[in-house]
Amino acid sequence: MRAAPFPPADMPADLRPLHEEMDGYIAEHLKGFVSHREDGALVGPFAPMLRFPAFGRAAWTYTKALIDNAKLPKPAHEVAILATGAVFNSRYELYAHERVADGVGLSDEKIATIAAGQRPADLTEEEQAAYDVAVALAGGRQLPASTYDRAVRAFGEDLTAELIYLVGGYALVSMLLNAYDMSVPGREEGLPRG
Repeated sequence: MRAAPFPPADMPADLRPLHEEMDGYIAEHLKGFVSHREDGALVGPFAPMLRFPAFGRAAWTYTKALIDNAKLPKPAHEVAILATGAVFNSRYELYAHERVADGVGLSDEKIATIAAGQRPADLTEEEQAAYDVAVALAGGRQLPASTYDRAVRAFGEDLTAELIYLVGGYALVSMLLNAYDMSVPGREEGLPRG
């Protein structure tokens, strides 16, 4: 781990409001996985955001916009996040969103297949569109017209834009997690097993 979680007691006073805002949003919107240690330090992508606030504040603002404006059907939303995490092999992202995906009703088989970097055969039309957009964009490729058109048929233009921004946001999160070697909870000192 290259950006150790930042206990609130050790933070400068000007950073605490960002920590409190993140902690509140996480508690309200991102449930089902370990996001902080017993000392209150946030883990996962939130640790490097707090360690490097000149960039972390902007990353958090983007993340918050994705949360506040989420309208995609929840299963398709989670398929896109899992597919993005799988392309990047982002351990914490997959850990967290496997749990979130389970909570929105994706089957264990779908979750496991996507996390393994494969496309499940039984995806719904919306899930297929979300998966294909995520894999193409997270893989660094230009989005094919047929894939974009399929997403627009499934979601309309506005929700397709949301999907594209979602993949971009979770590509950023994946890169932060991978760059700072953020562990799956339970593998580092001070984290409860989740």
